[in-house]
Formats: sequence, structure tokens, C-alpha cells
Amino acid sequence: MTAKTVVAGIDSSTQSCKIVRVDAETGEVLDKASAPHPDGTAIHPDRWWDAFQQAGGDGLTDVDALSVSAQQHGMVALDAANQPVHDALLWNDVRSAPQAEALRNHFGADFWAKDIGVVPVSSFTITKLAWLTENHPELARRVQRVLLPHDWLSWRLTGQANEPVTDRSDASGTGYFSVPENRYRPELLEHAFGRVPGLPEVIGPASSAGTTASGALVAAGCGDNAGAALGLGLVPGEVAVSIGTSGAVFASTEATIADPSGAIAGFADATGRNLPLLATINGARILSTTAELLGVDLAAFDGLASSGPTDAGGLTLVPYFDGERTPNLPHATGSLVGMTRAGLTRENMARSAVLGLLCVLADALDSLRSRGVAAERVLLIGGGSMSQSLRAAAADIFQTEIVVPLAAEYVALGAARQAAWALSGATEPPTWARRVERTYEPSASRDWAETVRSRFSAARQDLYGV
Repeated sequence: MTAKTVVAGIDSSTQSCKIVRVDAETGEVLDKASAPHPDGTAIHPDRWWDAFQQAGGDGLTDVDALSVSAQQHGMVALDAANQPVHDALLWNDVRSAPQAEALRNHFGADFWAKDIGVVPVSSFTITKLAWLTENHPELARRVQRVLLPHDWLSWRLTGQANEPVTDRSDASGTGYFSVPENRYRPELLEHAFGRVPGLPEVIGPASSAGTTASGALVAAGCGDNAGAALGLGLVPGEVAVSIGTSGAVFASTEATIADPSGAIAGFADATGRNLPLLATINGARILSTTAELLGVDLAAFDGLASSGPTDAGGLTLVPYFDGERTPNLPHATGSLVGMTRAGLTRENMARSAVLGLLCVLADALDSLRSRGVAAERVLLIGGGSMSQSLRAAAADIFQTEIVVPLAAEYVALGAARQAAWALSGATEPPTWARRVERTYEPSASRDWAETVRSRFSAARQDLYGV
């Protein structure tokens, strides 16, 4: 019997490090493991390495190739000894909101959208570097190079024997890489940071970043949403809606989308194409936070959300608990609207959390549709997609077919697929079968969903004017 070629995919997310071993030919997951990251919006990069080791990173000596897909935007600012001068500021750290606004105003939204592909918000790396130089100039002066989380992990995996590299998908989320031009724009760093630190070379999606000590090929790696798109095998007409710590709505397209409003980020994907994406700071934690308030676990919460009126008895939750990125409201808070003594029940409270999350994501989906992105089918993934009450409502709220793939670590699976691609030397990534758990169609009568969305839009407009 011919021995299997085994590759590994690593997903270093906000919450944890996940590692999957995969059969390179079929995409069959052979085993998986995970370890948690500390909570918070700023973290020492060594904690990512610790979690990687705890998840079995030391045991990857038997794989032929591996790849890292990780949370985007995080600022890893290193000194001459390659030590962080400050904890890495993560995508969900909003302290650089004033710097983001200043960058938007200085260059103009049209420039950012058309020339760079993204309009700065506090998530993006360039705003965090601007924050560092304005608030800790003594630390900023020590910075010799700037990496992203996946760059840093890939570099550690190769023993830092070579210069660090990145890929187009992750570079596209920095704010100083032009997606249309496929190059860094150093003048933006000169403006925001005062100088241009060392930046990783941007290599192709099937290229190699080096090898591990055991000789395994380390692929280019990618940002987490690009990894999920690769793991899902997205095709035209499909949009992925990922509900994890954050929410993300994205599609893999040939076309570039320039959105001066900043709602749609014109990111790159991990195949050489584009990945127009809308991200929300608030995702599955909307459900878990409400469950905690109600004093129940997620299973009981799901039961409550399924047992009351479909429209939550008139309750509308605008769930911007941690501020928000889409729309750009970094200092927003959550609001519950439409409370009456009769309507303020546990069932309606749980249902309003589910519907609030879906309305946030539906607004993002509509933004993609308005730019010509077809949404004939939505692939629902992430921890939040396990909610039965959310699944049942999604087809009506989104007004399209909902496909729920079998639960899998799609970011890690995408990284593994990239590793298999780099190992093969082929011009396209390998084709792996998609496994589907269930499909949902919009109901014949979905007036209730239109009512819910109208109430949500009105509440958001009243609260924030958008």
C-alpha cells in the first residue's frame, strides 16, 4: 500500500490554535488538536507559539508540508533582536480609531478604496503603527520590522533561518499594501509611522516560506478568511458567512471592488484572486453573552430562541457590544429596543440575540450584492453556525439558500490545502470534496423576516444615524 502524503494546516485564531493533519490527496482529516489563547485585544506573540506547542506543534515531524492561516491585521512590531516592543495589537483592538480617522481624512476615502483596496478602520495594521508612534514614540523608534501573526508563526517554524515572508491575502489587510498594484506603498508608512520598517516579502500562494527543522515544507500561509475560502472551495455564486468571535461575509471573485464607504474591504484571497469581505467585530459572542445573562448554556439558549415568537415579540437587539467595524462605529454599545412588560421574556430575549446577529450579517450580505457579487447560495460556517435557531431563521433573513457544511476547521483545512498545493507544484490547489450537513431554503411566507430587518434598520438609524 502506498503511504499517504500528510500535510498539516494551522489556524492561529483570536481564541485558539488549531492543528489538523490531512491526507493531501483526498482532504480527509486524519486528526486534529487545539489549545487556547489568552483572552484580550493585545497579546505577546510568544503566547501563540505556546498554544501551537500545546496543540501538538512539536509532533509535526511526520508531515510533508504545513501552512499557517491566522487572524489578520495584528501588529507584531519587532526590535533589532526580533523581540516585540509592545504586545501585538489584534484586529479587535479599537484604540487606534482616532489614527484611522486621521488617515481616512488625510488621503481621502476614494484614494484608499481605489489605490489600496481598503479604507482604514481601527482593525488595520497601519492604524496601529500610527497609534504606537503617537503614544509610545520611544517604542516606535526601536521597531526594526513589522510582521503579521501568520508571518511571525511561519518564520518561527522555519527557525528564522530566512527572511520572513507573507502572502498577498494577509498583506492586503495591512493598509500599506496596494491590492490593485500588488505592491507595498511605503509612502503610507512614511506618513503614518514616520519611516518604513522592514517588511516581509510577499510571495505567491503556492510558494514556499522555507522548511522546518524536520524538513517539512512551510507554505506561504494566508489570512484566516482567505484560509476559510480555500478550505470551503468557494465558487462563483457562493458567499461564505462565518460566525466566530467576529462575523465575516466574503466571496472569492476575479473582479476587484473599490468601496469608498469602507464597508467592503477589497482583500486578496489565497489563490491569486480577490476576496471582497465585510467583517463585524461582534459575532458568536452575541449569543454566548446573552446566554450567560439568561443563566443558561448554549443548548438551553437555543431552545429558548426556538420556542418564542419568530419576531422576538417586538424586541430588537442592536448587538454592538464591543463597538463595531461594519458599520464603522468603534465606540458603539449594545442596545435593546422595543421592550414592553409583555414582550420582555427569556424566549424573546434569546430570539432577539439570534435575530440581531443575523441582521448584522444580512446588512453585510446586502452590501456585497449591491456591488454585483452573486449570492445564490450562502455557506454558513463557524461556531455560531451550530445554533439550530440561527440556521432555521437564516434562509428567511438572508433570502437565499443556506448550506451548512459538516462542522470542520475550515481555516485550518484551507491552510492544509495550501500546503498540499505548494508541495505538489501544481498550478491550482487540489480538489477536495465538500461535505454538507444540511441545506435550508427560504420559506414561502417570510414577511416576518422583512419586518424584523425593517425594525433593526430603524433602530440602528435612530441610535447611530446610519
